[in-house]
Amino acid sequence: MLEPPRVALLIQSSLEYGRGLLRGIGSYLQGHGPWAVFHRVGMMPESLSPQLRKWQPQGIIGQFETRNLLRQVQRLRIPTIDLFALHSFRNIARFAVDHAAVSQMAANFFLELGYQHFAYCGFQGVYYSERRGTAFVEYLAEKGYSVDVYEASSPRGSKSVFDIESAGQFEIERIGQWLGTLPKPLALMAGTDVRARQVLEACRLFEFRVPKEVAVLGVGNDEVLCNLADPPLTSVALRPETIGYEAAALLDRLMHGAAPPVEPLVHGPLCIVPRQSTNSVAIADPVVHEAVSFLRAHFAEGISVAEVARHVGVSRSTLQRRFVEALGRSPREELIRTQLNRVEELLRDTTLPLGKIAERTGFNYPECLMKLFKRKIGKTPTEYREQFVKGR
Repeated sequence: MLEPPRVALLIQSSLEYGRGLLRGIGSYLQGHGPWAVFHRVGMMPESLSPQLRKWQPQGIIGQFETRNLLRQVQRLRIPTIDLFALHSFRNIARFAVDHAAVSQMAANFFLELGYQHFAYCGFQGVYYSERRGTAFVEYLAEKGYSVDVYEASSPRGSKSVFDIESAGQFEIERIGQWLGTLPKPLALMAGTDVRARQVLEACRLFEFRVPKEVAVLGVGNDEVLCNLADPPLTSVALRPETIGYEAAALLDRLMHGAAPPVEPLVHGPLCIVPRQSTNSVAIADPVVHEAVSFLRAHFAEGISVAEVARHVGVSRSTLQRRFVEALGRSPREELIRTQLNRVEELLRDTTLPLGKIAERTGFNYPECLMKLFKRKIGKTPTEYREQFVKGR
């Protein structure tokens, strides 16, 4: 009987993103394994351990933060996949997150809520946080908006991503002072969920109301971190399970003689998971603001646009015109958007059948919901739910 290939997984498992990568690798192995796996629980090592070298792996999948570690791996002359894609090394395949797409998704989310004032708070010295900040500023500049960027403290010496993020806890007062200088209501994107929680703590310390004065959005959708936050944190969900699965499949091919791709394989974000930290609208027109608030409170009752117009005391045509001026979309489009956001939430977070979801979101028939969901989201409700079930 052939011995299974020995594969080292040098992946940080202390946060949800790393665990998602490992889940994706595990999913691949369930159908294509087995592998003999070496995995060190916890933080990434700064150098290859003597135990790993002695084990003589035949392949490696890792998150390589430093050139030094990558050089050590390269000298092993075995198929290797880098899941950070921070450095380019010959014969090492790379997977990368599309950080520009992450920031664009965040910006569009805030724009749809009607915000006019924007800010970004990240970590200096953390490459993906810096890239997301640059992309957020550039994308909103194209839309005609400026972004206030927090000047994070410079890391001293050679520190890991974990060290830099942890040190951010000591910047909370400084972040609060910075927030106090910015116009409100403010839409703030944080570079990571860790940084977003620090921003929320600064808001609590300085008594800024979230989300009414400061709406906060993170990146990573680490459910533990997001639900430890007060209020619970809205976050951009990435695709670690998909990346882990595809990385394992690629390593399998590399160990059978395939050549590694020269360019990194890039994956965009999955979606935004809304929670209470952004559960607000920032609309200057008081009629439209009240209409949106009423619509969000009663959409599950199957209300019509005419009922919304009667509630705010204007004609349907006037409401239509003012909606388009304020938000760039009609009351009907806002109603559908609100309904589908709730449908997505119920598909992600519950096991309710589609009929029950239709009842709770103002649809008379599940068939109407299915047809509209497919047209607007690009997936059936079942397909949408499955991509989250795989990650649990």
